[in-house]
This record gives sequence, structure tokens and C-alpha cells, in this order.
Amino acid sequence: MTTVNETEALAPVETRERDVNWAWVGAGLVLVLALAWLTRYLDKNVSVWLADTSLRRVAKAVEYPVYAIAIGLLGNAVLSLTGVRDRLALAFRTEFFIKTGLVLLGVSINLSLLVTAAGPAIVQALLLISGVFLFTWWLGGRLGLDDKLRALLASAVSICGVSAAIAAAGAVRARREQLAYAASLVILFALPSIFLLPWLADVFGLSDAVAGAWIGGNIDTTAAVTAAGTLAGEDALKIATIVKVTQNALIGIVAVALTAWFAFKVERTAEAARPGAIELWRRFPKFVLGFVAASVIGTWFANSVSAADNTAAQAVATNFRTWFLILAFVSIGLEFRLTALREAGWRPIAVFASATVVNIGLALALAALLFADFTG
Repeated sequence: MTTVNETEALAPVETRERDVNWAWVGAGLVLVLALAWLTRYLDKNVSVWLADTSLRRVAKAVEYPVYAIAIGLLGNAVLSLTGVRDRLALAFRTEFFIKTGLVLLGVSINLSLLVTAAGPAIVQALLLISGVFLFTWWLGGRLGLDDKLRALLASAVSICGVSAAIAAAGAVRARREQLAYAASLVILFALPSIFLLPWLADVFGLSDAVAGAWIGGNIDTTAAVTAAGTLAGEDALKIATIVKVTQNALIGIVAVALTAWFAFKVERTAEAARPGAIELWRRFPKFVLGFVAASVIGTWFANSVSAADNTAAQAVATNFRTWFLILAFVSIGLEFRLTALREAGWRPIAVFASATVVNIGLALALAALLFADFTG
């Protein structure tokens, strides 16, 4: 029988939106837009301000994801101290902003690159998700974690972070606090990865393709992958996005598999509905189709107009994409919470940290193997 807490966990957004105060949502949206404008302003001007100082190289190297996340975290601290953060939180639409930005990124990715990268990306996704998921599930069992929390952590660290955790929470009927633990861990580990992996890729001398495949296969959240890929370079970003989109496409399959496993093996409830193709489609991340469609349209347009017209159109799409990604990165900072981790204890953190280390190593090995000779 489903408890009240379990029911709330299955529909946290719907539960919140019944009592929406649209004035606060509007204020939150204005805040996000203002912080995004500040990010864009700093991105364009800091390097100019410091051009004649000893910090000029650092200023030139810092790009908009760094400013956006830092400003978001600062705003988070201010809002938390003033006690209004939760009232504004519905405006922090990281998932919407990042998915819109990624669809727009698809416009700049030639279909030939998408097709040639799809093969190794699918192989990497299948091997990486299977290996990391099974390791996380095993270690969580060894440390005595609840099966539902194990499922959330394993899905989050192996596929695509919060989105996968949400899908898994619905599949296994996890409690709201378990989803909060998983989401907080995802963000806690993703933030340093945004800056660490591009730096390591440079230290290791990785090619753009290998660096992108490593970033896309390792970092848990799509937004953090995009931020890290941006820091690594445009070519690395394109490969990272294709790899992450491939992993995202498997959310539905994993969610349906978890639904079946918990319904017929773990919980064994006679009244549980058998998951089918409709359930798989419901859980499938639809933005993946938008990304592919944008790539097809962008490729057709590039082949149908002059180079100058295509360059102008790409500039417009890139500008819109940048704005949506800035909004997403600002929202990452605004959404970050440490409170949920205080009640989790050390075991979920130990499991997630260990799985992250395994993910880093396995993703690097697979990226080096599958993308070493890749040419887009």
C-alpha cells in the first residue's frame, strides 16, 4: 500500500503547483533574468577591465558558466539568509532552461557528426551505465542502504543525475526525502566536476573528442556537462552533448526496468500494473527528439543557403543558446541545497563518492578506447 509520503514523492511538482503564488514565481523569474544579465555583463567586461593587470590571463580563461554558477550560489546564500528562497524556487527551472539550450545547440551540430558519433556513444553509454549502476547497487547493498535509495543513487550516478533520480523515484515509489538526498548529492559532486574535468583533460592532453566523451559520460547532470563542455571548447562540447543525450535516451528503459523489478521482485504486489511501451514513452526524455530534429533542420539549412546566411543564422541561434544556458547555470547555483545532506548520514555519501570515482575511471577508459581516432 502506498503511504502519504510515497504519494508525495511520486508527484512533488504537482503537489507544489496546486498552491503556486504566481507573484513570487514572477519575482523569482525576474531575479533569474537579472542574475543572467549580470553574468553576461561580467563575461563581456571582466577580461577588458583586467587586460593591463597580472590577472589578464585568468580573466580571459574564465567563461560564463563560472560566473553564472558563482552568482547563482551567491544569490542562493542571500535568499536563504533572508528566508525567501523557497518562495521563489519555482522560477529556478534548471531542467527547462538546459533542455531548451541543448535543443538550440542541436542547430549547430551537423547531422554527419551526430550520425558518426552515435555508434561509439551508444556503446559507451551501455557499458558505462551497466557498470556504474551495478557497482553502485552492489556497494549500496553492502552498506545496508534501503533498496529504493540504492535505486535512486545508482540511476543518478550512472545515467544523468537529477532527471534519472526523479524517473527512478517514480518507478520504485521512493520517499520525498530519498529523492532530496539523491538530488543534493548529484549537485554537490557535479559542481566541482565542471571545473576539474576540463582542467584534467588539458593536463592529460586529451583530444577534443576524447575529452568531450569523458565529460559527457562522467558528469551526472546535463547542465553540468554543458558547462564543463563549454570550458573544454566548442568541439568538446558537441561530443559531450551527443554522449550525454545518448545516456538521457536510456532513462525510460532504466525506469521501466526498475518499475518491473520492484513491482514483481522487490515488493511483489499482486495489483501492480505491468509496465509496457506506453510507460516507456511517458518516461522517455522528449527533448532528445528536439535535439535531433534541430540538428536535421540545421544541416538542411546549412546546405540550402549561402555560407554568409548560414553564419548569420548560427550566430542568432548561438546567442539564444548562450542565454538559456546562462539561465540554467544560474539556476543550478540557486537550487543547490546542503540541508538534505545533513540528514542523509555518511553511507549514501560514501556510496555516491565511490561510484563517482568508478565512473570517472571507467568513462575515461571507454572514451579513450572508443573516441581515440574519432574525426567528426
